[in-house]
Amino acid sequence: MIFTALLAACASPQIDTHQLPEPKLVLEDYFTGDLKAWGVFQDRFGNVRRQFTVDMTGTWDEETQTLTLVEDFLYNDGVTEQRTWEIKKTGENTYEGTEKNSIGLAKGQTTGNAFHWVYDYKLSVDGKIWKVNFDDWMFLQDDQTLFNKAVIRRWGFRLGDVYIFFRKEN
Repeated sequence: MIFTALLAACASPQIDTHQLPEPKLVLEDYFTGDLKAWGVFQDRFGNVRRQFTVDMTGTWDEETQTLTLVEDFLYNDGVTEQRTWEIKKTGENTYEGTEKNSIGLAKGQTTGNAFHWVYDYKLSVDGKIWKVNFDDWMFLQDDQTLFNKAVIRRWGFRLGDVYIFFRKEN
C-alpha cells in the first residue's frame, strides 16, 4: 500500500486535472500567425539563469493536418537560436511533433484550455549536448495570451523550469 502511494505521488499529473473548460485551446488556431514570447529559465534552486524572447510564426496545412512553427530565440547573453517544429494533429485532441534536436516523437494532448506536451531533446549546455526531457503544460488565458511552464529533467533529476508567456501579434 505504501509503495502504491509512492508511485502515485511520482506519476505525472493527468491533463483532466489541469484544465478549465474555457477558453478552449485549439493548438492549430492559436499558433497560426505571428506570436511573441517572453521567458526565463530558473534552475532547481530557484535562481534565474537565463532570460529570452521568441519571435514565432506558425502555419497550418489543413490537408496534412500539420502545424509548422518557426521559433527565433534571442537570449539575454546575445545568443540566437532557431527551432522549427512540425506538429501533426493525430486525433481530435492529440498531436505528435518533431524538431531537428528532438529525440523521437514529441507527444501532446489538449483538453479545455490546457495542452500537455512531452519530449526528449538535445540541448546545448556550455558547448556540450545533453539529452533532456521536457514536460510542458500550456494554458490559454484568453484569445491572445498563453502561459507555458516546462520542467526540464536529465537522468530523472529536475534541472529547472522554463516559464514562457506567449502573445498573438495578429
